[in-house]
Amino acid sequence: MPDARDWSRDDSARFVRAPGASDDKYSRGVVGLRTGSSAYPGAAVLGVEAAWRAGAGFVRYIGEGRAAEGVIARRPETVVSANAEGARVGAWVIGSGTDPTARTDAEERELRAILDGEVPVVVDAGALDLAADASAPLLLTPHAREFERLGDRLGLRSDSDRARAASTMAAALGCTVLLKGAETLIASSDGAVRTVGAGTGWLATAGTGDVLGGVLGALLAANPEAPVADVAAAGAWLHGHAARIASETDGDGAGHPIVALDVAQALPRAIADLLA
Repeated sequence: MPDARDWSRDDSARFVRAPGASDDKYSRGVVGLRTGSSAYPGAAVLGVEAAWRAGAGFVRYIGEGRAAEGVIARRPETVVSANAEGARVGAWVIGSGTDPTARTDAEERELRAILDGEVPVVVDAGALDLAADASAPLLLTPHAREFERLGDRLGLRSDSDRARAASTMAAALGCTVLLKGAETLIASSDGAVRTVGAGTGWLATAGTGDVLGGVLGALLAANPEAPVADVAAAGAWLHGHAARIASETDGDGAGHPIVALDVAQALPRAIADLLA
C-alpha cells in the first residue's frame, strides 16, 4: 500500500488567496481550455464557467462551432480562438467532452503541441490516450472506466487496490494521477497518495468532472511553483466543498439533487469559506 494521507481543509486553504492591490488578471492565473465538441458542447461551457468561478484572472477557450458559441453565450468575458498557436497560459485543460475516435489530424497535432509544452496540463477523457508520449507536467483525471482503459493501453497489470494502481500509473508515466470516485485519489510519481472524500453522493452526476477540470486549471495557473499533486488535491477538495454547499448537505443531512452548473456556481462561496 503506498504512503497515503487524508487531504484537509487547512491543506487546501494554502492554495487559495484573495488578490491584492498589486495583482492583475495575469498574476491571478491564465487558463487555457481545449475542451468540448459538437457532440458534447456543454463540457466546454462547464469547464470555462468553473475556471472563472474558481478565481482565474483570464480564461482562453480554444475551439469552434457549438462549443465556442456556448462559451461566448454563457461567459462573454472569455477569449475564444480557433486554435492554440501563440496562446500564453499558466495551465491547460484538454480532453473533456471529446472523443478520440473523432479527432482530426490537425486536432491531434495541436493537442500534442500542448502536451509537449512547459506548463501543466490537466488531461481528461478524450485526450488520455495521448498522455504516454507527453513531456509537459501532466495531471490525468480519469474516472474508473477511463483509468482501466488507460492501464490496459499502457500494459499495466490490473490491481484491485485503487491507491496502488494509481501510484503505479503515476510512476509509469512520470506524472500525477487524480482517480475520481467517492474517495478521490491523487497519486504522484514519487509514490505518495493523497485522499479526498467527495463529501456528498449528489456530486455523482454528469458534467461534474468537466467542472473539476476547470477548477484544477485555475488553481494550477494561480500556483505555478507548487507541486502539481498538492494543487490537484486542493482542487478536488474545493470541488467537493462546492458540491456540499450547492446540495445543502450539512453534516449527516441528506441534502438535495444538484447539476454540474450548480457546483460551478457554488465555487465562489466555497472559496470565501476557505478564506474566512
